[in-house]
Amino acid sequence: MGLRPNLLTRRAAGVASTTLALLLSTAAVGVVPAASAFSAAPGGACAEPADSHANARVKPGAAATHEPNELTAKQVRERDADLAAALRERANFRAGAGATTLATVTIPVVVHVIQENSTRAGGNIPDSLITSQISVLNQAYAGGTGGAATAFAFRLDKINRVTNPSWYPIVDGSSAERSMKSSLRVGGKNTLNIYLGELSDDLLGWATFPQRKLSSSDGVVVLNESLPGGTATNYNQGDTGTHEVGHWLNLYHTFQGGCGGSGDSVSDTPAEASAAFECPTGRNTCSATGLDPITNFMDYTYDSCMYQFTPGQASRMLTAWNAYRAA
Repeated sequence: MGLRPNLLTRRAAGVASTTLALLLSTAAVGVVPAASAFSAAPGGACAEPADSHANARVKPGAAATHEPNELTAKQVRERDADLAAALRERANFRAGAGATTLATVTIPVVVHVIQENSTRAGGNIPDSLITSQISVLNQAYAGGTGGAATAFAFRLDKINRVTNPSWYPIVDGSSAERSMKSSLRVGGKNTLNIYLGELSDDLLGWATFPQRKLSSSDGVVVLNESLPGGTATNYNQGDTGTHEVGHWLNLYHTFQGGCGGSGDSVSDTPAEASAAFECPTGRNTCSATGLDPITNFMDYTYDSCMYQFTPGQASRMLTAWNAYRAA
């Protein structure tokens, strides 16, 4: 598929309203189990994998020597085994407590605007960009741009502006990033903390995956000018935020693992050998059925090119929510 039709018109019209009656068991449609990692954990016990920013979004030719969000095959096996173990734990808890799994979720959002000074160039973006970003998230996750509807909606609870030159730009993996997050993060596992600012190494954003134990680093970092109406050419329609929130909800890149293995652990995203940039219509890098999923939010294409999640991705996100983030 090529460019998404009438995207700007759809977004300007407002947020789509969707009710999703999606009740999932612990065997989710969108999860491809990692059998080798599973069998290595007797009785289903499994050590929680270390937090890793394996889910960044980068520009073509970015200067970053290491993509902070790309996982190794071992890390994928560990994460998927941990998901299976967490689902068993939650199932046992619900059986004892009489609780039910969630089918629809409204996520509270706290946005931290990191500024060097009070100027736009110094990170002081207007509130209008942030409210537009929340609208983009709601449309994307409701299927309003043409993809599958997911269980998720987003509610902006607070904008927190912080002027601190020592945190600007935000440098991935730095002590300053850790200090920033440990000082600012609020809420429980179900609260999405978004950190906006200028970023290091030409990165557009990065995120943490969900874990059973809440980490002070939990959240999403997004280039401030990638928000809708920002100045990041080709990346200023808000889909860096959509992409990174997908990681926060446990999605991998569509090109995870290349053409082999379990790929992105979702059964209905065609295999892809490597990240796609710009909008290479008709690209087909693997012999498996299906063209590369260049229009998927979890690839690296231009914002104007990506417009969808698949039903399998929607299922995987809700399964992970009920395993890790649900109260």
